[in-house]
Amino acid sequence: MADGSLDLRTVYDVVGGMSAFEALVDRFYEGVVADEVLRPMYVEEELTGAKRRLALFLAQYWGGPTTYMEERGHPRLRMRHFPFPIGTDARDRWVRCMSAAMDASGFAPNVDQAMRDYFERAATHLMNRDD
Repeated sequence: MADGSLDLRTVYDVVGGMSAFEALVDRFYEGVVADEVLRPMYVEEELTGAKRRLALFLAQYWGGPTTYMEERGHPRLRMRHFPFPIGTDARDRWVRCMSAAMDASGFAPNVDQAMRDYFERAATHLMNRDD
């Protein structure tokens, strides 16, 4: 936008498209596999499906193609995450993993802040247990 503010619908293009989201998700899952609370929530050995789904979801959310919706329907994040015990500790661990992935991404400051704000809100929204 001309005034320097961020149009969230264009983040997908600003960060470099699908490859940027795939790289972010790969870095995020490096933290997940090392975390004793988060890793057991993923049944896949290689996490290939989980990585693909998250990258597609994030790309769509930030203005990219609607492949996620076409393949999986509405995200229904709370419903999809309800079987997993997400309390304050799990939420904080998830945010730490995503923050570390974001730290290595090198996104422009306005994009970085918008994404971090979203991740904080989304992680809190998915909480379904009291610690």
